[in-house]
Amino acid sequence: MSADGLRAAVEKMRADGQSDEAVRTFERAYRALDAGASGTLPDAELEPVRDVPAAADLAASDAADALDRVAVVKLNGGLGTSMGMTRAKSLVEAREGLSFLDVIVRQVLALRARHGVRLPLVLLNSYRTRDDALAALARYPGIGADVPPDVLQHREPRIRADDLMPVEWPADRELEWCPPGHGDLYPALRSSGMLGALLDAGYRYAFVSNADNLGAVLDPALLAWFAASGAPFAMEVVVGTELDRKGGHIARRRDGGRLVLRETAQADDAESFRDFRRWRYYNSNNLWMDLRAVAALLDAGDGVIELPLIVNRKRVDGPESPEVIQLESAMGAAIGAFDGARAVCVPRTRFAPVKTTDDLLVLRSDVFRLDEDGRVVRDGEEPFVELDPEHFGTLADFDRRFPAGVPSLAGAERFVVRGDVTFGAEVVARGAVEVEAAAGEALHIPDGAVLEG
Repeated sequence: MSADGLRAAVEKMRADGQSDEAVRTFERAYRALDAGASGTLPDAELEPVRDVPAAADLAASDAADALDRVAVVKLNGGLGTSMGMTRAKSLVEAREGLSFLDVIVRQVLALRARHGVRLPLVLLNSYRTRDDALAALARYPGIGADVPPDVLQHREPRIRADDLMPVEWPADRELEWCPPGHGDLYPALRSSGMLGALLDAGYRYAFVSNADNLGAVLDPALLAWFAASGAPFAMEVVVGTELDRKGGHIARRRDGGRLVLRETAQADDAESFRDFRRWRYYNSNNLWMDLRAVAALLDAGDGVIELPLIVNRKRVDGPESPEVIQLESAMGAAIGAFDGARAVCVPRTRFAPVKTTDDLLVLRSDVFRLDEDGRVVRDGEEPFVELDPEHFGTLADFDRRFPAGVPSLAGAERFVVRGDVTFGAEVVARGAVEVEAAAGEALHIPDGAVLEG
């Protein structure tokens, strides 16, 4: 075992003020890596899931009691680096001049008013999103609750791939650190005191989802089902489509039948992993948790929940810099840690994450509309969108090429753009549309153009 590497990493975390829970979780992951764990969940050990009940078929239950004992938790650590951003993605405009966080606040306030409940909003922030996010929340004095507004995600050292020592990068010390993945939610809830505060205030359940998924609104019917089921944990899944080929799917272990979540980095066969018809059910990252069960599992593991390891290999700072390993875990992987965990199949309207500018284009288009209560409602089917990443990949490039707003996509089945294309105002796309600029040339689509395919 690389005892020197582990010792140095732990000393670094303690000097940084990381909690005991964070250190123990890191130690477990490091030892697994050093013992040869690849972080994969091979096809040979798994079989597809076929028996997930649909939300529409669940027996109706009364949510009144549970609604005053549930908290909304939003993962808010993402910087939108896939879109060239260096600030909290939740502060980007989603649509109609409102950021993702603005919409989330409106959703929570509307639910409170409609049902007369407390319903706290808790953000899981990272070191790089916390200040901006809390400043944005401060503009809504009515959003405060009887628990703190956020939990700070832990951070851990990036490990050199060659000798498993913590990387040293004097040019930018921040690049020596990384987040542990959103599986850190569990130790962070415990070490911050938030889990205890929620339980002490009488909260029994949590609805957890990504801040970039505005379809993830607390659904009283799903809450009532979860509370009545007595399950410790439930994951909302969607039926896979072409859009989900890179997403995490659920499966069953061949030895025992326990549900597991498998992410892209854990696949041993990329072609099989992308077979959305075979694996069928994909994680929306909308999760329901019984906080007492979470506390009991954490206590049993001394602050650690044993989640499958994700080995994320990167470069410290550019292609010529040393290769490093980030030891991560997925929040949804806890479906395999709780006895009696459940999955429920929900409509795709509850799964509208924005990971790329392709997704942002659809969200800002007339495929969706924003109701007064903050609900993002989809009208019709969502088209397949593929924008040239060289020209639309960053948010700045995206905004520059749609200066007067995005095209109408309500009548589109596909919208594919290749090359340096700029769009005028009130452009309409219908059918299967492909727009391509000649290599080395710029193409401007005029105001009011109707593109048909």
